[in-house]
Amino acid sequence: MAEPVRVRRLTDQEGQKLQQIVRRGSTSSVHYRWAMMLLASAGGNRVPVIAQLVQADEDTVRDVIHAFNEKGLACLDPRWAGGRPRQLSADDENFVIATATTRPVKLGQPFTRWSLRKLVAYLRKVHGRVIRIGREALRCLLARRGVTFQRTKTWKESPDPERETKLDRIEHVLDRFPDRVFAFDEFGPLGIRPTAGAGWAEQRRPDRLPATYHRTHGVRYFHGCYSVGDDRLWGVNRRQKGAVNTLAALKSIRAARPDGAPIYVILDNLSAHKGADIRRWAKKHKVELCFTPTYASWANPIEAHFGPLRQFMIANSHHPNHTVQTRALHAYLRWRNANARHHDVLAAERKERARILSEKGIRWGGRPALAA
Repeated sequence: MAEPVRVRRLTDQEGQKLQQIVRRGSTSSVHYRWAMMLLASAGGNRVPVIAQLVQADEDTVRDVIHAFNEKGLACLDPRWAGGRPRQLSADDENFVIATATTRPVKLGQPFTRWSLRKLVAYLRKVHGRVIRIGREALRCLLARRGVTFQRTKTWKESPDPERETKLDRIEHVLDRFPDRVFAFDEFGPLGIRPTAGAGWAEQRRPDRLPATYHRTHGVRYFHGCYSVGDDRLWGVNRRQKGAVNTLAALKSIRAARPDGAPIYVILDNLSAHKGADIRRWAKKHKVELCFTPTYASWANPIEAHFGPLRQFMIANSHHPNHTVQTRALHAYLRWRNANARHHDVLAAERKERARILSEKGIRWGGRPALAA
């Protein structure tokens, strides 16, 4: 039996980039949907769940995952064929790319970054190698090779010494106990203000939202809970994050599986998620807390489901107060859960997982082999 299709383990840079695309939603619709597919797969969601999430064919989801496993983030920018033959050799192109991605100061130039004009002029005067290329051809070459003009940024590498161990544990419980795995995270802050978005409208007559100058309502945080096996999302709005609110969310997750069987909750390592009271309660009620590594919240399965929540509930909205906003949020959650995967699909997936595990000699619903 072939293993389920899923993305390879993401690096910190890849996970944060995909999370940024899904949360902001400011890129093209194709990039947004593909990034959501990859992030959902990295969070342990299976292909049928992802296809339902992005309203795409399952084969399309598999193709995107395979492309990412082969090329990484470059799969988000496919290269289109066509055009006249290249005027530069492959070696010349590599030299141009290497020059463009090198700080001018290191090449003896008195500036800190290249412009197209400065780069073209420099390439024509390189000692022992003259490359004649126009600014437009240079721009196209850079774009084709994935080199774009960007702001300088810092990047957060995960300093967690247990990064690999934590990711291994998350993957293990998602593979062996999907019906007992839940995810938790906070979504917000949610303010009371007109939020720009997008929608269908007559040409040159977009919907307009009023501007606000005085915001006196404060903010709320949606404490979201997600059942991986049932593909169900629920939660409640709170005034702030805290151990008390986290414990209340965990209790609601425990109530979703009242049979007393062990469950596994994936959540990030925020201090409000791992206090002494929470750990004591979790141990008493057979709840294992599977923390994501530092700066690696992309490994949480709930992250991919926050993207549609922002796009279809927060964006293009104008709520007068938090009460109305909360009602709209729960109305969306009811619609989302009612239109999730059909129960027959869920039952078929459970049966297939049980069969695969039985072939491997693993008792369905048994205790995990790894140490807690």
